Amino acid sequence: MSKSYRQVHAIKGISLDVGKGEIFGLIGPDGAGKTTLFRIMTTLMLADSGYGRICGLDIVKDYFKIRRLIGYMPGRFSLYQDLSVKENLDFFATMFGTTLRESYGTIKEIYSQIEPFRDRRAGKLSGGMKQKLALCCALVHKPSVLFLDEPTTGVDAVSRKDFWTMLGRIRQSGVTVFVSTPYMDEASLCDRLALIKDGEIIGTGTPSQIISRYPYRILAVKGRNMYPLLKALRQIDGVESCFSFGGCHHLAYRPGRTSRETILAEAAGMGFPDCTAKDIAPGIEDCFMQLSRKWIRN
Repeated sequence: MSKSYRQVHAIKGISLDVGKGEIFGLIGPDGAGKTTLFRIMTTLMLADSGYGRICGLDIVKDYFKIRRLIGYMPGRFSLYQDLSVKENLDFFATMFGTTLRESYGTIKEIYSQIEPFRDRRAGKLSGGMKQKLALCCALVHKPSVLFLDEPTTGVDAVSRKDFWTMLGRIRQSGVTVFVSTPYMDEASLCDRLALIKDGEIIGTGTPSQIISRYPYRILAVKGRNMYPLLKALRQIDGVESCFSFGGCHHLAYRPGRTSRETILAEAAGMGFPDCTAKDIAPGIEDCFMQLSRKWIRN
């Protein structure tokens, strides 16, 4: 599947297969093509080429049937801000030929957290409460597939954790969850992943599969004057890459070409005798950075 906006190639020959009843994560930075793919798959936009199927139905020919089978939570809060929590839910339930009372069991666990504020206007809710309301509206008609486009962007850490806990319970009820996010730490919470950059898939698999393919060893390096240290570490022979990760630098190297002791010795010779380094396991973000560099070279 491909889609362009004039000279901008939003997605380029993407092929994906999301299994029934799994949480599938589309992981990538802003501008990678995640929203474009979701808009096409939710029948809101046509692709330039390629095709897609949801529950065996063609996203173009069977778009009307598909809209009754899916729930969609866009990245931007798009509910009616002047309507109350209950009025928004009643509206979306009516649109799908059901009622809040009939569907209460489906959304009870989530709705119970915002039900005390059912008469509050949606525009007056906090970020976490807006998120829960949008999820309730996407689930009120009991969809088979749930599309969530960057659902935790701009939400506090506690609400993000609660949200992913809810997704796990939704998956257990048999709903397939297709979620996009720019947060690499959320990748480990998915059953399977696709890493996307500049409209192309650069890696797929379970989180453990993607990490197992990482070809280098990693050191977490700390020291004084972290930015000058970063530039110095990148110049050391045998260092494949070095990036800042919070309070340390993640340095990737091949054991056959160099070692932790050699790197520390060379850093000391470049004016950084106080830096420390310890071996750590790679994470999804390390894998994404490595795959991105490999993709750029190819």
